[in-house]
Amino acid sequence: MSKRKRTSKVDKWIKEGRGTGSGVEYKPWLKIQDISSLGRSTRLKGIKTNRQHEFLSDLERNYFYISEFSDAILDIREQFPLLPQEETIVIADELGINHPADPKTGDPIVMTTDFLLTVGKGQNVFEVARTIKMKDELLKERVLEKFEIEREYWKRKDIDWSIVTEEEIPKTMARNISYIHDYYDIRDYDVFEQMSSQHIEDISLSLMQRLLNNKHSIRTITNEFDTDTHLPFGSGVTLFYHLIAQKIIAIDMLNPLSLEQQIDIKSIDESRLKKVKFG
Repeated sequence: MSKRKRTSKVDKWIKEGRGTGSGVEYKPWLKIQDISSLGRSTRLKGIKTNRQHEFLSDLERNYFYISEFSDAILDIREQFPLLPQEETIVIADELGINHPADPKTGDPIVMTTDFLLTVGKGQNVFEVARTIKMKDELLKERVLEKFEIEREYWKRKDIDWSIVTEEEIPKTMARNISYIHDYYDIRDYDVFEQMSSQHIEDISLSLMQRLLNNKHSIRTITNEFDTDTHLPFGSGVTLFYHLIAQKIIAIDMLNPLSLEQQIDIKSIDESRLKKVKFG
């Protein structure tokens, strides 16, 4: 096999540390600004990682929400590079497949997997690689060729890899998580910023008591809560979303979450309320 010259951009990104680190220190290989004319890209601050995540499609974003909400997933690394690049070039040659290349220069590009997840199950911690793709895209021969390279790369690393389509990502659940995601840290909201931890715990218990066995809508309950506690309008909704985000109250996340409907609380975990660090 002839030796390929690596592009200066690849060397530059490697020196920047892209594709390395974990948790808050991880740097995605691809960033939104690196991809021209991309219409559905999103940046989101991660709860698990405390850093900005970079998503290149709505489907990637939705999969992130599901992963973020799962207690089993400990770390989320998106746009993960298949390095060293020579490995995928060798695999492509062995499979008789053209390696993905820059259409302008013809140089091989660094391939990426959409997500590398760290999973914790019992005492076991392991990694899985997941590629996110619309089901219709799997009908394209070239797409499947690229996935063959990807599959073989992860097989040689002894890491489980699979493709996830829209059929495996519950859209309603992802939407529900998107509503509550920014409310994980209650201190991000002015009214709660200076409030004592004990006060937050007390009013949380008060709101949960109102929500239980109440036939009124969430909107009605939280409005009455705001009035009775003399808190600014909307504080009850903020607290309600926070309690779901922290999994202090459990609801069926597969059903649409609407403030205009009554809520069916499956369970309350007051031990989680005690563990939340308000200060």
